[in-house]
Amino acid sequence: MVRKARIRLTSTDFQKLNEVCEEIKRIAKTTGIKISGPVPLPTKRLVITTMKTPCGQGTKTWDKYELRIHKRLIDIGADERTMRQIMRIRVPNDVKIEIELT
Repeated sequence: MVRKARIRLTSTDFQKLNEVCEEIKRIAKTTGIKISGPVPLPTKRLVITTMKTPCGQGTKTWDKYELRIHKRLIDIGADERTMRQIMRIRVPNDVKIEIELT
């Protein structure tokens, strides 16, 4: 039975996210493991609107702040050697990784 690992990556900085994805792809290529992905999942946008003046006096002007959360999904064959190398990857603080073995 072939074990598979599903890796979910989330970050607010898509450049750092892509660097980690490229590192995982490089490891899979050197070890000869089958890989599918990275699959870009829909970007989540969090928008907050606030009034510019805190007291509410004057004209009604608004500021908009936006936070984008980017996600990637990678499926790889999970042998022991490959998973050890993936665990050693230096991951920036902005990038969150979830590894699920099936």
